[in-house]
Amino acid sequence: MNESPSLTLAGGRVVTPDGVLDDGWVRVSGSTIEAVGTGAVAGAVDLGGRWLVPGFVDIHCHGGGGGSFTGTEVDQALAAIDTHRAHGTTTMLASLVSAPPADLCKQISALGELVTDGRIAGIHLEGPFLSAARCGAHDPAILRPPETHAVQQLLDAGQGTIRMITLAPELDNSVNAVRRLVDHGVIAAVGHTDAVLEQVVPAVDAGATVATHLFNGMRPLHHREPGPIGALLDDERVTVELICDLVHLHPGVVKLAAGHAGAGRTVLITDAISATAAGDGVYELGKLPVTVTDGEPRLADGSLAGSTLTMDVAFRNLVACGLPVTDAVAAASARPAALLGLSDRIGAIRPGLAADLVVLDDDLGLHRVMKDGRWVDA
Repeated sequence: MNESPSLTLAGGRVVTPDGVLDDGWVRVSGSTIEAVGTGAVAGAVDLGGRWLVPGFVDIHCHGGGGGSFTGTEVDQALAAIDTHRAHGTTTMLASLVSAPPADLCKQISALGELVTDGRIAGIHLEGPFLSAARCGAHDPAILRPPETHAVQQLLDAGQGTIRMITLAPELDNSVNAVRRLVDHGVIAAVGHTDAVLEQVVPAVDAGATVATHLFNGMRPLHHREPGPIGALLDDERVTVELICDLVHLHPGVVKLAAGHAGAGRTVLITDAISATAAGDGVYELGKLPVTVTDGEPRLADGSLAGSTLTMDVAFRNLVACGLPVTDAVAAASARPAALLGLSDRIGAIRPGLAADLVVLDDDLGLHRVMKDGRWVDA
């Protein structure tokens, strides 16, 4: 591939790890950010006062643009990647839903080449080690405890491409499974769980560090039994995912959770399915039929089945919920990059990092996206 051309973007509100640079500029050399500063720059691309933020990092996404990761067709995966990249997601995990281990191994194998090529940063398995009582859009007949041999079978199939696995900590062998995941460099996440607090804490003590879409697919918070929400939200070792489409979560709940967890523990995700940017209609998530009406995907019983959210909208919604733009950047870029161990490459506007950038208008609407120094729409 030819190296990206060099250019300077100037006259914008540039969000850096040290704060917002008014009248800021960013010089891109090839695929890398070379320098950042303030003031007028001759011959620069004029941002016209727009916001310039790091490319978004989505660690929980099932598909988009009519394409799904939950199969073995690479073209479908590419459609999903391209759809979300056009909305500012420059780095992502491909999330799979619960399926028999043999089927998951085939799906993992099909996605492996996309990890090798750098199209995705890895694979997230949301299941099958989930609670049938909080299964959401997962087929309860497929769910099972995380027996050692089943966990190892999936890890072996991944050959290092699996970055995160979600499990319910109340299931048999869950604590041992968490330890095994951590030993293999895989993020252990807690989700789709009916656990009480006393069942969650041992999993966190064993190394679980992420709450999969906090509130959704979990025993509700109760003032006499905090459950997984209370345990995970209040534990400084745990990063909480939020689906900020304002359908899964009320704005007041978003503000409460993000305000308590803070910029260092809050991550925006889409939990997007193939219907994202593809219009209303009937789709599949795994093998379950999903009907999308007015952008809301639901199962036949009315349960939400993922979302049609994109990261640019999640970013804008988080700010609308009362969080500052700098916190939104942390939640959409810096913190997920750190979770994946990629802070030395992505997640911030800083010299030496990848030139993955998103230009947003005054109202935080998407204007343009850059990946590795090249405009996505170019």
